[in-house]
Amino acid sequence: MSDVVDKPVLKAPASIITLGCRLNSYESEVMRAHADAAGLEDAVIVNTCAVTGEAVRQAMQTIRRVRRERPDAKIIVTGCAAQIEPERFSQAAEVDHVIGNDEKMKAETFLSLSTAGAERVRVNDIMSVTETASHMIEGFGSRARAYVQVQNGCDHRCTFCIIPFGRGPSRSVAAGEIVAEIRQLVENGYSEVVLTGVDITSYGRDLPGQPTLGNLVRRILKLVPELRRLRLSSIDQVEVDEDLFIALAEEGRLMPHLHLSMQAGDDMVLKRMKRRHLREDAIRFCAEARRLRPDVVFGADLIAGFPTESDEMFNKSLDLVGECGLTYLHVFPFSPRQGTPAALMPQVNGRIIKERARLLRQAGASALGRFLETQVGREAEILYERGHAGRTEQFAEVDVDMAGEPGSLRKVRISGHDGQRLRAEVIN
Repeated sequence: MSDVVDKPVLKAPASIITLGCRLNSYESEVMRAHADAAGLEDAVIVNTCAVTGEAVRQAMQTIRRVRRERPDAKIIVTGCAAQIEPERFSQAAEVDHVIGNDEKMKAETFLSLSTAGAERVRVNDIMSVTETASHMIEGFGSRARAYVQVQNGCDHRCTFCIIPFGRGPSRSVAAGEIVAEIRQLVENGYSEVVLTGVDITSYGRDLPGQPTLGNLVRRILKLVPELRRLRLSSIDQVEVDEDLFIALAEEGRLMPHLHLSMQAGDDMVLKRMKRRHLREDAIRFCAEARRLRPDVVFGADLIAGFPTESDEMFNKSLDLVGECGLTYLHVFPFSPRQGTPAALMPQVNGRIIKERARLLRQAGASALGRFLETQVGREAEILYERGHAGRTEQFAEVDVDMAGEPGSLRKVRISGHDGQRLRAEVIN
């Protein structure tokens, strides 16, 4: 008789691939905790994005790549693309399970997925979801910064955007739960927290007393004095409240970097997008924010080639880079998203869209270079992201002469730049 004893087969814990926004990054950490607690093994969870048709195409490419690399793994698809087009993903031979945006945040979903009889498709009516719960996250895969969800969903209907149908109505997390989560993250060693959501400037409208985002920010900074840095993800400048302006002016721990959902610089295009601001509103906001906080910098989302956009309309978007003093541009060449009103409007020629996107990116690169030049010779505090790389308070990327632990803060002196990143030396 053989003395050889069969060794137990070791299975890998579930892994997660995150596509898209910062809110997805936060939700992936929630799913990671649920999957680990449920004992889900040999599974790959793909958390998808649906902001553009290209994002959905990339999600399918990712799923096919995972199947080639992990032929025996259980592939679970979730996120906005899965919520909006569950049939498309359930019909893909590579996919084992499809779960919706509401279901992915529930522990019982992952308990079910860890059993043999789990449903193949589990996607509810996202428009019926009326609450968003806080999820106590102890840490993130990266030690640099943590994301905290304060809100989910969107009540607006911009003509180019499909996301409300993937996220449902706007709903806020109670301030006390947010403060408790941030306090826990700070105790676990995080120096920087980013407040994230789908439309965070709508925060609080569904809560008792209707607190605002600015009220929440001031409350966090007051009740968690140990928090070194607080950042905001993308905001809608027309919805910014007075308390947020006060916080920007008075709270040094609120980082001087605001990413704005501008989309265009021409009033007719903005109207056809069903945006809630005009060109002058954007210019006025940036001027007021800069008056209150002279070191503030702005990022912005801009769409190139929205349907019916003429050369004159586009030039107004191009001019907005200088008039608002934008530093970081996220440029999106317009692509029609099936199911949105903009997809039915008269389309701009693809070659023209590509050229307009190039011009916007060129303007953005020049604006970034000018800003970086103003930083040379100054002192700054950086948050290390990895090795020799970090970011300043204004979110500028920095190459540092001395490596540091991710998430640690160090004072540096800016010695130069290459047009895209700063160079700096640690101040002893």
